[in-house]
Amino acid sequence: MDFTRRELLKTAAALLVEQWAGAAAIASPSLPVTDRKVVLVTCGGMRREDTFAQSGFANIPHLYRDLLPQSVFYPFVHNNGVTSHYNTISSILTGNWQRLDDWGNTSPTTPTIFEFLRKALHLSQDQAWLISSNKALTSRIGASSVSSFGPAFGANVIFPKQLLISAVVHAASQGRAVHSADRSTVQPEIEAILNSDNYDGLGWSIGGESSSLDRITLGVIQQAIEDLIRTNAPVTGDEFTYLVALEVMQRFAPSLLAITFSDMEVAHFGSYSLHLGGISTVDRLVYELWNVLKTMPAYRGKTTLIVLPEFGRDFDGSNTNGFFNHRQNGDSTRITWMMCLGDAIQRAQILEDSIQQTDVCPTIARLFDVKNLDLAGKPLPGLWL
Repeated sequence: MDFTRRELLKTAAALLVEQWAGAAAIASPSLPVTDRKVVLVTCGGMRREDTFAQSGFANIPHLYRDLLPQSVFYPFVHNNGVTSHYNTISSILTGNWQRLDDWGNTSPTTPTIFEFLRKALHLSQDQAWLISSNKALTSRIGASSVSSFGPAFGANVIFPKQLLISAVVHAASQGRAVHSADRSTVQPEIEAILNSDNYDGLGWSIGGESSSLDRITLGVIQQAIEDLIRTNAPVTGDEFTYLVALEVMQRFAPSLLAITFSDMEVAHFGSYSLHLGGISTVDRLVYELWNVLKTMPAYRGKTTLIVLPEFGRDFDGSNTNGFFNHRQNGDSTRITWMMCLGDAIQRAQILEDSIQQTDVCPTIARLFDVKNLDLAGKPLPGLWL
């Protein structure tokens, strides 16, 4: 049977989530949950000039033409914290500016929105998920912070592309020449990764008594990786992250799902065209996600989608190599945008008042009627809060 590359990756995503479902089957039963859903999408650094500006509209045709007219749009969103990925995502998810180790070696110092919702609404862990294209986030963000909530109120966290990356790296390192891999080693490498108690190198396990591998499906993943190696074609990690998110939505329909995309961070390697390609990928995936949310029964008519970049990037001509990085203390790096769609918006509009990234957490909390939290941020205007 012939498979397209996307179909192969979709099968890989299904298998990955299947392992989580098997592990979840031996956990405590789910408690009743609210019908309301929130999907939060954050993505790496994108400058205004490459997105919501005349020079950038071509990179985001779906966001600009299809989604903007039906959204509440905030053109001035400030990142007043540390403009690194882990610090920024931690700040968004906690509602307080976090100043932590850039590589995820320390936990957020205040509780995350996952903890707030699970504590207040008595949600089981399968109702709170973070699916990330950025490995640094998977180390600590799902665990509870140093707070009275304790370790029982974290989220499920997955770093999907490590499944593919590790399989290829391990297979290629078995005494082979650089850039080559013995195809016969790929399948056992994948199996070893999936059966491991540390499949992504950060302590997250997808093992369990009921998580035996389907050999046919495993072979499909092997074929997918072989196809990628043979064609030498770039395949987006964000694409795989998106497909895993769809599997989680279909299987668990979580109340809160956070997705992080990072293909545009190829900018750190100096390729402006690939950076713009990453932006275009996010544009397409967000549009596809919104269409899924409008049709999937568990989400249709009761979901709020929130989309925002983590920060901008440095301006061209700066001493930090411009779009390569996001280090400068200036508007190009610190001011970005946010879009809200769906259940929570009163009417489509553009609100030009400045807001903070830390406003996202209290907004999500209020959407679930969780109030009186000790947060720096405040609920966003323009919603039915």
